[in-house]
Amino acid sequence: MYRNVSSLIKACDELNLPIWELMIRSEMKYARATRQEVWDKMKNQLQVMENAAHRGADGNGVHSPTGLTGGEAAKMRKYRESGKGLSGELILSAIQNSLATNEVNAAMGLICATPTAGSSGTIPGVLFSIDQKLHLTEDQKIQFLFTASAFGLVTANNAMIAGAVGGCQAEVGSASAMAAAAAVEICSGTPNQAAEAFAMALSNLLGLVCDPVAGLVEIPCVKRNVVGSVNALACADMALAGLTNKIPADEVIGAMKRIGENMPVQLRETGLGGLATTKTGLKMKIRIFGEDMD
Repeated sequence: MYRNVSSLIKACDELNLPIWELMIRSEMKYARATRQEVWDKMKNQLQVMENAAHRGADGNGVHSPTGLTGGEAAKMRKYRESGKGLSGELILSAIQNSLATNEVNAAMGLICATPTAGSSGTIPGVLFSIDQKLHLTEDQKIQFLFTASAFGLVTANNAMIAGAVGGCQAEVGSASAMAAAAAVEICSGTPNQAAEAFAMALSNLLGLVCDPVAGLVEIPCVKRNVVGSVNALACADMALAGLTNKIPADEVIGAMKRIGENMPVQLRETGLGGLATTKTGLKMKIRIFGEDMD
């Protein structure tokens, strides 16, 4: 198991292996599983992601039991198909798939928590938009997920990935950074470039709070995943162009940990601050739970 990004990248250079391959070998050792077992498990995760992204954008989409979210991925699909989008096909596809996945989560559907349910749309948003552009094979998509998981493992072991512990920077921020790194490697970038993309993406979202309206993983969570996906794609492009973050990835992870530890409890998934305590946010909470809900 690699304890930090620097040791992961060093191992890639010394063994002349991609990040995804090192992650497979590490998981085989940790889980005492065969290569096929590890591969098949990730293949299943990919299938869950693909199903959620399709379900959330198909027809009129899905809607949550509370009525707070739903149907917007389908609207985004129709807008993308109209050809009127400002952002370009890659970004619009990322937005659609990110929204779709998180709306399925809010509708109590099956998703893959990457790294959490609240951030489950960020990585699919990036992966499936790249797939649409580059027509990835199934093997490449699975490799993408192994690369992302390597960076997620390091982040979880050295900081946090839960909004209740470190704010949304720990959820969407981590997911965005994981996706950025994986996007670089699947586009033939070097392991070091992947680390730079990870560092840039996480740096951009440091301090992001977790303030769910009514304490539910819907508002603003669904659309924050869109930010995570678009940020990841931008950082992947910057890294592939040769740009660097200046602050190493491991130091960025350390900074996120300190920020999370210092973040007020009101901004760590409690629903006691931020957007959750706006006039409209409180009205939504009362509508769902009633006047006596504390």
